[in-house]
Amino acid sequence: MTDDADGRDEGDGPDEEVRGARRIPGPRAAADDFDPDRLVMPAPPVPPAPVPAESEAESALPDSEPVPEHARPDDEPPGPPAPVLPHRVLKALLGAWALTACSAEESEAVEAHLTECAPCADEALRLRDAVGLLHTDRSLDLDPMLRSRVLDTCLSRRPAKIPVPQWAAPYDAETARLDALLRDIGDSEWHAPVRLKWFEGERAVNRKTTVAGVIGHLMTVDGLVSSALGLDDPLAESVPGASRRGSGLPLAPTSRTETYWSAARRPPTRSIREPWRDQSHTLIRTVSFAGRGVSELSVSYGDFALPLQDAMLDRAFECWMHAGDIAEAVDYPYEPPSGAHLHRMIDLAARLLPAALAERRRAGLAGPARRLVTAGSPGRSLHLEVEGSGGGNWYIPLDSPAALGSPDHAVAQVALDGVEFCQVMAGHVAPAEAAAGQRGDREAIRDVLFAAASLSRL
Repeated sequence: MTDDADGRDEGDGPDEEVRGARRIPGPRAAADDFDPDRLVMPAPPVPPAPVPAESEAESALPDSEPVPEHARPDDEPPGPPAPVLPHRVLKALLGAWALTACSAEESEAVEAHLTECAPCADEALRLRDAVGLLHTDRSLDLDPMLRSRVLDTCLSRRPAKIPVPQWAAPYDAETARLDALLRDIGDSEWHAPVRLKWFEGERAVNRKTTVAGVIGHLMTVDGLVSSALGLDDPLAESVPGASRRGSGLPLAPTSRTETYWSAARRPPTRSIREPWRDQSHTLIRTVSFAGRGVSELSVSYGDFALPLQDAMLDRAFECWMHAGDIAEAVDYPYEPPSGAHLHRMIDLAARLLPAALAERRRAGLAGPARRLVTAGSPGRSLHLEVEGSGGGNWYIPLDSPAALGSPDHAVAQVALDGVEFCQVMAGHVAPAEAAAGQRGDREAIRDVLFAAASLSRL
């Protein structure tokens, strides 16, 4: 049996039709004509193919490469290498790099260059330090020792032709620090109240003035050094008819200060800064040019006198203390002197203590001498141990100012911080309130601490 062109077999009846993939006999087909081998079972329905999402459809494109299973985001290939820039461009980018204003590629190029170019690396460090000063969360107050460090650096590279004597350096440093404080305060703060404190006998006393009044006090007492050097006495301008060289003017610091304050027609203002500043500069220039020619001079304080070198150290100490009073009145941070200068100030006090102790004994304010010795011989002593910056060990003779302090004859020991000991000497801290470590003769300890407080004055 052959198939004809239209797909029907030659012996099929007209009612036979083709459906799907199999032949279905017409209703008139006889039962005996049914051939089970010709029956084709229908194929299971094929579900429609799912439509891929947009991202999946893109990944299925023929030109895309399969992603390896081991590939992860951390395994991404490195980006393009840093751009190669000429040296002048990299140098010009240092400022932007310090401000973190460069792009990632520029930063990478600059940092790679800094590992190879030492001049640019130094410049980058300086720029980063400068940027750090722009942060507002830091204190804008300059380091009080900045001027001294700058001068030391300058003088180490090119020494001054006429250097400041070592014994005048503390006065130079303390007046410069106080001048920096005065430059920073406003006009109204010159009238801020300041309470000056000192000790007289067994009790603390004080006097109220202003910031400008304190500078006038310093200027008039510094005038004692000016007179000793043959310079004009600033107090003469306040006293009608007084000689500018100081003849007939009071010598005691308290009397000079009271004369200046009472002679003023109106309360002093910030205009006092320039005369005081000019006077301190004149003193420094004079002793620097004179050199050893003035080392034998002495400065009279009325009841006592000091060699010029000690007088300049005494003026440096008082300048520091009163600068602290001013700083406290105007809420300004103020640091102690450098360790070397502080040590010299404490050493001066230790050398003055035997005479001060003898003076208190004559006034009946200290215990009697217990063991007198000949001048220059070691005698009963107190070991003064000063801790901290500028500290050291001193042995104070107890029975005679002419005796020699000796560790072998120490009967008591006092240990305290250097700044606190200076506060006791200035009358700012009561001797009984000093946080001192004490051992040995209690009477000797008390006498020495009160003798230290008696060194204070207006």
